[in-house]
Amino acid sequence: MLRQTLAALFITFCALVVRAQELSPLIRLNQIGFYPNAAKIAIVVGDAAGEFQVTTPDLKKVVFKGTLSAARQNAISGKNARTADFSGLKTAGTFVVVVPGVGHSYPFEIKNDVHRAVAIGSLKGFYYQRISIDLPPQYAGAWSRPAGHVQEDTHVLVHPSAVSPGRPEGTVLSSPRGWYDAGDYNKYIVNSGITVGTLLSLYEDFPQFCQQFETNIPESGNKIPDLLDESLWNLRWMLTMQDPADGGVYHKLTNPRFDGMIMPDKANKERYVVQKSVTAALDFAAVMAQAGRIFKPFSRELPGLADSCVTAAVRAWEWARKNPNQLYRQNEINEKFDPDVLSGEYGDRDASDEWIWAAAELYVTTRDDAYYKAVNLFPDEKMPLPSWAQVRLLGYYTLVRFEKSLSPLARKDLPKLKKQLIGFADGLILDVDKQAYQTVMGKSAQDYIWGSSAVAANQGVALIQAYRLTSDKKYLRNALTNFDYLLGRNATGYCFVTGFGDKQVMNPHHRPSVADGIEAPVPGLLSGGPNGNAPKQDKCAGYTASSADEMFIDSSCSYASNEIAINWNAPLVYLAGALEALQKAQ
Repeated sequence: MLRQTLAALFITFCALVVRAQELSPLIRLNQIGFYPNAAKIAIVVGDAAGEFQVTTPDLKKVVFKGTLSAARQNAISGKNARTADFSGLKTAGTFVVVVPGVGHSYPFEIKNDVHRAVAIGSLKGFYYQRISIDLPPQYAGAWSRPAGHVQEDTHVLVHPSAVSPGRPEGTVLSSPRGWYDAGDYNKYIVNSGITVGTLLSLYEDFPQFCQQFETNIPESGNKIPDLLDESLWNLRWMLTMQDPADGGVYHKLTNPRFDGMIMPDKANKERYVVQKSVTAALDFAAVMAQAGRIFKPFSRELPGLADSCVTAAVRAWEWARKNPNQLYRQNEINEKFDPDVLSGEYGDRDASDEWIWAAAELYVTTRDDAYYKAVNLFPDEKMPLPSWAQVRLLGYYTLVRFEKSLSPLARKDLPKLKKQLIGFADGLILDVDKQAYQTVMGKSAQDYIWGSSAVAANQGVALIQAYRLTSDKKYLRNALTNFDYLLGRNATGYCFVTGFGDKQVMNPHHRPSVADGIEAPVPGLLSGGPNGNAPKQDKCAGYTASSADEMFIDSSCSYASNEIAINWNAPLVYLAGALEALQKAQ
């Protein structure tokens, strides 16, 4: 009997050893890696307990031992999770986390500059979205393609909703360049606004880092940082969307309907500029004012650009002042005019936050107190997270960024503004240690909306801003938790940046990635991520999850959970770049 018992125990032990050597999807971590001096966390889903190890990828050498934390219940899914904290491991190398009875994790690295490739890749993602230019193999690699919309965007028609004196219906305009907005092939000023504004903010906050931030684009090696060169590709398109007669800005340049899943050069439907809107004008004014001060030092390389941007910003502001109620309502437009326009609406019913952003940027650039006085910059104490429909915080970030050069009029408001921004950050990090995944992202099911990955990235940006205000490393540490989330430490186990990680998003809702015949998607693009309402929104078959944080499928039909968008990529670029720039402080 004793012999039989010993034999059974030996068989069980051997089974556990075998299982420990299998890759386990239950171990969730940043699949890229960790900075030597930063926190290092893996989450183990389920009922495992006891010891864990960190080993070399061949499982032969143990470099760290630890004990799993007590179980924490995921408030959204109800599942238990334990933390494997190996922050004490600072040795450079490639490793895996091993949990006896569970298996091992995907491999990861510990090294300086560990996220540099993600930072470069996410900015390079914008290059792949470029319009009006061939993407040759020397820059685009396997994802090279002919230029899209070369003829179409130099022969754009004025839609009946957009007529004005001097530009009657059917007037032909030239409006090339820009980025494709998302998985579709249209261009939208509102979404371009927050996107370019976020990218330019990375340059303003970390200019030295951006000087060395090269992405192998055609402009690389000139005297302008690649981040600014890439931003210019879209900024120059935006300038063509302003009516020179009155300063108004068209809401979007679009097909009447979305294209099918075809390559850009095969998409040849007629394109229109559609109604001017106050939100487009104010987003445009904000970005052009910001660009005016950023490109001023590059007057030799880009003569006249900075002044042109500021002039365009002022004219757009003046148009908005004359047309404050000109909101974009697509259904009403379609009732009045043909052809119907059924592409992305970006229809905002409240322009108060756009007024705040535009006023702040124009005030800082021109140093004219009139802009500061023009609107109520602080209508309440709310600090709403940035999104295309809510840009107030971008204005606040700018005011604190330039606090030393503000006039006395604005300086008196700074203590209160700083307190509110820091209070917002404190709210984000409150009770993170009690969360199942130990990330700022996911404290509430409400985080899991359409584009939840951008929620995580923008939360990280807000925490970086708090760190810059206070030098308190708790904000930096918590910003990094959301980067870990995006790179695999989440309830799906996916790394949400295409081309990175071991459990990769392979089938985003992105027309070139679907139509190019290449198995791997265009790299460097941020998938929208889990969306609690996705099954109702896109009606794509395949959703099996019952909790919002898992409501994601890697399918090109899932535009509600797996599309890409430039306004989601921009805060990813900011967060990755800022963390790389600040890694020594972690």
